[in-house]
Amino acid sequence: MAIILGLGFTGSRLAGSLLRGGAEVFAAVRGTERFSELVTAGAQISEWTEVTSLPRNTVIAHLIPPLTEPENSALRETIQRLAPKRVVYVSSTGVYGGQTDVDWDTPAEPNDERGRLRLEEERWIASGPWTSLILRAAAIYGPGRGVHVAIREGRMPRGAGSGIVSRIHVDDLAAIIEAGLFADIEGAWPVADDEPCSSAEIAAWCAQLLQIEPVAGYENPGKPIIGRRVNGRKIREILGVELKYPAWQAGVAACFAEEETAGEKSPIQADLR
Repeated sequence: MAIILGLGFTGSRLAGSLLRGGAEVFAAVRGTERFSELVTAGAQISEWTEVTSLPRNTVIAHLIPPLTEPENSALRETIQRLAPKRVVYVSSTGVYGGQTDVDWDTPAEPNDERGRLRLEEERWIASGPWTSLILRAAAIYGPGRGVHVAIREGRMPRGAGSGIVSRIHVDDLAAIIEAGLFADIEGAWPVADDEPCSSAEIAAWCAQLLQIEPVAGYENPGKPIIGRRVNGRKIREILGVELKYPAWQAGVAACFAEEETAGEKSPIQADLR
C-alpha cells in the first residue's frame, strides 16, 4: 500500500508500476476526472478536500515541487496527519548549486531560491517521526517531455547548449522511488543515468534519427560551458535497481516508440500496457 502526493509526470508512471506489481495505490489530486485510466486500473484517487480519508501508517511518495505559503504549511500538515511510517521525497540536483561534479558524498549548496526551498523541504522530511529517503533527481525526461520533443517540433528547448547535463528516464526514476518506498535506507542521494551529455549532442542525434535538419543555435561560442555531471550509482546499488535506460540514446529511442502510439493510447494507458 502506498500514497502518492503529486500525481504528475513521474507520479503517474510510479502509480502504474505499483499497480502492475499488485500494490494498493492511493493519491490525492485536484480534479479526479483527469486520472480515469489509473482509476480503471485500480488506483484509489481522492480530491484534496478528502485527503484526510487516506490510509494512515503507510508509505508516502512525496513528488510535489516547492510550494509557497500557506500551501506549503498545509501540505506538511497533511503529511503529519497521515502519520506515515516512511516518506520518500523526490528533490532535485538543483540543491547542489554551482557544483559541476556530484556524487553521494557531495554536500548540498543551493545557489537559487528554488534550490533553497528544495533543501528546506528535504530537511523537514528528514526531521519527521517517520523514516525517510531523499532522492535528488537529475533532469527528468520521458515520453512527451525532454529535448527530443522540442527537436521533433523544430524548436530549441530552454537552456539548450554545450553544457553537460545529467538526466534520468521517468521509468527508471519511478523504479528507484518504488524500491525506496519499501526499503530501510535513509539519507539524501543523487539520482541520474550513466551518460551525462549536452543538449546539443542529443539534438544532433535526434535530428539524424528523425532525418530532419538540426535546429540552429544550440552551440554558444564564447560563452562558458557550464553543467553538472551526476554520479547516481550508489543508491541504485543499495536498492538493487538496474536502470532500464542507463544511456539516453536508448531512453530517447524508447520515448519515440511510445509517442508513436499516442494517438491510440494516452500516456497513462501506454504505461499500463
